[in-house]
Amino acid sequence: MMTTTIVQPPHGGTISAIASKSHAHRALIAAALAGGQTEIACGETNEDILATVQCLTALGARIAYDDGMFIVIPIPQPVGCVSRTLDCGESGSTLRFMLPVACALGADANFIMHARLPQRPLSPLYEELKAHGCSLSPQGASPLAISGQLTGGTYTIAGNVSSQFITGLLLALPLLENDSCINVTGTLESRPYVDITLQTLADSGIEIAEQDSSFFIRGGQSFRSLATVTVEGDWSNAACWLALGAITKEPVTVTGLNPQSPQGDKAFLDLLIRFGAKVTASGSSVTVTGGTLRGIDADVCANPDLVPMIAAVALAARGQTRIQNAARLRLKECDRLSVIASTLRALGTQIAETPDGLLIEGGHVLHGARVSSENDHRIAMMAAVVSALCKGEVTIDQSGAVNKSYPRFFNDFRTLGGKTREDLP
Repeated sequence: MMTTTIVQPPHGGTISAIASKSHAHRALIAAALAGGQTEIACGETNEDILATVQCLTALGARIAYDDGMFIVIPIPQPVGCVSRTLDCGESGSTLRFMLPVACALGADANFIMHARLPQRPLSPLYEELKAHGCSLSPQGASPLAISGQLTGGTYTIAGNVSSQFITGLLLALPLLENDSCINVTGTLESRPYVDITLQTLADSGIEIAEQDSSFFIRGGQSFRSLATVTVEGDWSNAACWLALGAITKEPVTVTGLNPQSPQGDKAFLDLLIRFGAKVTASGSSVTVTGGTLRGIDADVCANPDLVPMIAAVALAARGQTRIQNAARLRLKECDRLSVIASTLRALGTQIAETPDGLLIEGGHVLHGARVSSENDHRIAMMAAVVSALCKGEVTIDQSGAVNKSYPRFFNDFRTLGGKTREDLP
């Protein structure tokens, strides 16, 4: 992957939000399971979204992308017993959504995984699929081979490992002949991602009943084909530029955001206000300007992907910022908590890890350094944003990791006045 050296950090300006990959994954799967063609307006794509497209295509869907529009012709059913290869790339969402869907379709398939994805957890989803009629090769193997027909019944899933397990089952179980129930044990973390799934299913005519910690799914349902779907703007990646506005004291505006979005990372606005930044929202636009920032306590149980940008703002805040309930970040593309700590420490801050979070002392003078994203898109973006606080150049190895979720990141970085020098390793 490329190396990017930041020669001049960015300042204020206006950026349009990219399309939400969380919405795109779900919209594509729902469209591929529907009864007719669907057009999905999605302003841009990325490696994770394309991994889902590849998997759906391998199952028989026909999907074309042109001028910001996906045209999806659904998977012919029954799928049949032809062996299929589903390449998930490095996308945990793709694997965890498509695995139960393929099982529900009765597909014989080999799931290909790259980089750290084979080591990321599949339990208890793995055991539940085996207990309901499917055969799977051992965990950690790539390819992961599946066969058999998933059956309805009661599924028990711990809520503190990955909400993606629940989303995958919610997408798959309506296809089965018999009714099903998902019992969630413990706290359902990252709940907003499940809400996105439930909204997609409701829009597609799928009925899900929820009571207490259980989801009830009637079998034999059909996904309704929607003529056109528009993928809304992405709050997760918009957080990069909103954080920049907070730490540089130059206004940054992000357009194309849905203020009523179920995306959990919309909560970043409340966190910025608590830090002391000025936040102004008007229609689909949000503007952030820095102020006198102070450290906060941030519980990220519902939105752990915000941690890198919370850490970035914490560097410019007086006092200590405590981030907690983020232990799941140790199971991402890298041990994200550890890499955030080592990256920011290399730039001159005082930061300590806790078992489930970080303690960050703000207000220190930061300097340039060479750091690595460790192939994690959110680490690369954090280092680029933090460069605005550094005296000297910041060089980011494996900066191409941004292609996983935000291929135009460095173009937008330059639109806001940043200057970079990019080289192949």
